Amino acid sequence: MSGVDHIASFVERLQSLDELPVLTDDERRRYSRQLILPGAGEAAQRRLKAARVLVIGAGGLGSPVLEYLAAAGVGTIGVVDDDRVDESNLQRQVIHGVDRIGELKVTSAAQTVARINPLVNLEAHAVRLDRDNALRLFAEYDLVVDGADNFATRYLVADAAEIAGRPVVWGSILRYEGQVSVFGIDAGYRDLFPEPPEPGEVPSCAEGGVFGVLPGMIGTVMAGEAIKLITGIGEPLVNRVQVLDAAAGRWRELRLTPDPDRVRVHDLEADYVELCGTPGMAQGTSVTARDLQSLLQRRAAGEIDFDLIDVREPDEFDLVHIPGARLLPLARLQHEIRAQAFDVPAGREVILVCKTGARSTQALEMLRDSGRTNVRQVVGGTMGWVQTVDPSLPRY
Repeated sequence: MSGVDHIASFVERLQSLDELPVLTDDERRRYSRQLILPGAGEAAQRRLKAARVLVIGAGGLGSPVLEYLAAAGVGTIGVVDDDRVDESNLQRQVIHGVDRIGELKVTSAAQTVARINPLVNLEAHAVRLDRDNALRLFAEYDLVVDGADNFATRYLVADAAEIAGRPVVWGSILRYEGQVSVFGIDAGYRDLFPEPPEPGEVPSCAEGGVFGVLPGMIGTVMAGEAIKLITGIGEPLVNRVQVLDAAAGRWRELRLTPDPDRVRVHDLEADYVELCGTPGMAQGTSVTARDLQSLLQRRAAGEIDFDLIDVREPDEFDLVHIPGARLLPLARLQHEIRAQAFDVPAGREVILVCKTGARSTQALEMLRDSGRTNVRQVVGGTMGWVQTVDPSLPRY
């Protein structure tokens, strides 16, 4: 079946619901600008009203997705997220506000959605998506929108959607670049990314940063793709990946072909976190923030000696750092290793730290590949130190 045929089949399934809900006069007034669109009309709006869409994540991407799906009149919107609103979220997660700090994100999102459109029903799932609940949740909705911020959840979403037969509108953001596509109508996420990257190879937004408006730019496209799929309007991003370089203001399109040799997914992985790797948790390579505190006290007393090296960038180090750490950015460390100019004596222990653990994982692997064996890293990084040792220090 071609991608076009798959889309027609999906739209037909929504159209063939026993009784599409009728529109009220209030809804006709509210959605009047959509009703007059060429190719849309009342039938498309009734399909939106009948649709049930599950959004994974109420963060950067989830914010514009939830807001625009609600504004468009999607009848039932589910949102899955177990996180709480943090001050550092507010730069890009526009569905939340200062008065919501500390609240569950799904609770905050529900309040905003109710203000945007009280005619839609938001179902808040304050849980972490996992292999025990994914299939049950996906069975309750017609379409999944994946705004997850980690590879473990993305692979879980892809596999559960394939088993459940649900299309997925997918988006991803990091620094200045975003990607968006539609999976499960033809090609899927595992056709684009057959295997997850090595731990620490791709930083998270918490490690690498994100251009504040980028989630809005990508998330709005994701919402548009969901609406197009539900209504049958336009040409969805099936077998296509749109890539945005927001710094250059440039879009480009990649063609995606299903891998004919890929084994279809029939069962969920036992552990998606293990599948995608957990930086800093290999036995013998990690030290907790509490343990580091004790080690620093012993170093100050002259009982032991080691180098605590922070591999973040200077601006991050200036913002907050663990007392007793010295700055050596990751790129500079890599240069020194290649030039055999790393100045820590071979017998001296090195403890590495970054923001949360991704870059220190890369640094640890570099040093171990160069022959160093007495190297460890701080689990949770500088933010782990702030959380468990000194909450008075700033977070970012």
